[in-house]
Amino acid sequence: MKQRLLIVDDEPGIVDMMASYFSSQYEVLTAYCGNEALQKLARQPDLILLDINMPDIDGLTLCQKIRELITCPILFLTARVESADKIIGFQAGADDYIIKPFDLDELGARVAAHLRREQRHRNKAAIRFFGELTIDYSARTVTVAGEPVALSKREFDIVELLSLNAGQVFDRERIYETVWGLDGEGNSDTVMEHIRKIRAKLAACTLHSYIDTVWGCGYRWNV
Repeated sequence: MKQRLLIVDDEPGIVDMMASYFSSQYEVLTAYCGNEALQKLARQPDLILLDINMPDIDGLTLCQKIRELITCPILFLTARVESADKIIGFQAGADDYIIKPFDLDELGARVAAHLRREQRHRNKAAIRFFGELTIDYSARTVTVAGEPVALSKREFDIVELLSLNAGQVFDRERIYETVWGLDGEGNSDTVMEHIRKIRAKLAACTLHSYIDTVWGCGYRWNV
């Protein structure tokens, strides 16, 4: 079965160009506005190419809405190049930035790389138990006493990294490079915000603190 891409852009010419390029290798879904994109999520795309400047829902807001529903990779298509814009995008849940105008072959290589990484995650079948907390690395789910904890893709990636290396200290730079990749164009400050959100979500379910701060060094998983 072909993997499924969702292309979201209000410029028909760009959508047609990308759809034509990818259609031989993937099943391609298209949407020309944010509301149409949300409707297409029922088809469970494996990766989303998302324009930031949308007519009804801007790409950043749409990305946050998508993250509440599915965890597949999201690649932003944008003419914006400011670092601050990229950091905001990563914090909203994006996995990568593609700057317009882009080379189709480079875009294709990035899409393939993200899909391979996602497949490696799915192939993991391990389940680990930390007291009342359970992590299913294959399903990419976290539960506390049987109750699900809704984590974004990046948040789960951080939990996965720390929990698979329980007791080991990771500084922010290493977490960022591991989770966002060496070609990530944000900075390690976003790691702090993601860990704050993870802690808040876990604290709503349990009194145990699973992520310790090692002052001056970084973070570690506390079993």
